[in-house]
Amino acid sequence: MTEALIELKNISFKYKNSYIIKNINLKIFEGNQIALIGKSGSGKSTLISLLNGTLIPTSGNIKFFNLPFHKLDNSQKSKISTIWQDLRLIEDLSAEQNVNCGLLGKKNFLFALKNLLSISSYRKAHEVMKICKISPSIFIKKIINLSGGQKQRIAIARSLIQEPQILLADEPFNNLDPKLTNLVKNIFLNEENQNYIKISNTILIALHKIDLLENFNRIIGLQNGTISFDLSKGELKDNLLDDFYEFSEEN
Repeated sequence: MTEALIELKNISFKYKNSYIIKNINLKIFEGNQIALIGKSGSGKSTLISLLNGTLIPTSGNIKFFNLPFHKLDNSQKSKISTIWQDLRLIEDLSAEQNVNCGLLGKKNFLFALKNLLSISSYRKAHEVMKICKISPSIFIKKIINLSGGQKQRIAIARSLIQEPQILLADEPFNNLDPKLTNLVKNIFLNEENQNYIKISNTILIALHKIDLLENFNRIIGLQNGTISFDLSKGELKDNLLDDFYEFSEEN
């Protein structure tokens, strides 16, 4: 049987006196392209933070590559990349420097120093930025001077340059117009084939817009911190989505 890349067993997460995530069991396998849906406050962002090891569960166990997080080496940790909802860019660095920061988990201290001194090569960063339709005219501009949509694509490019085995993303289509949203979705789903950058075939993306579900091969619905359903795209029916969001509105 295929071994899960990430496995959650009876995971709960409590913040102050409230459970944000409650008794979740989940396995993510190679090739899963997962859309995580649910209303605001359903626990999507918290679940992503648990999946990448940022948060430690209140109870239960998580394994990454069949190991607990604290036993992973830096190389294994760098195989999981996250696009955060708040982006977490460094505003005083340029766009190309921020993208290059995605390589720091795989490089040594000397590379990090060269990156900050702007004397390392940006060839790969520029290639990934072009995939994300980032104009060369903003490569050297500081993040603080860019628009919301430009920052969003810089954060996406920063994760893609890492060439992770697993890509997690929390609302990565914020600030993007419909054309760019479709472009970025196709990149995530490997429908924009780029020979010079390896795009992960294992992704989990938190979404609000259900019109973006097409071509994901697995859909997980989250309600009040619990998994309401975990289905393949072919198993997901419109009436189930209608009931799911109606329930979410009432609760």
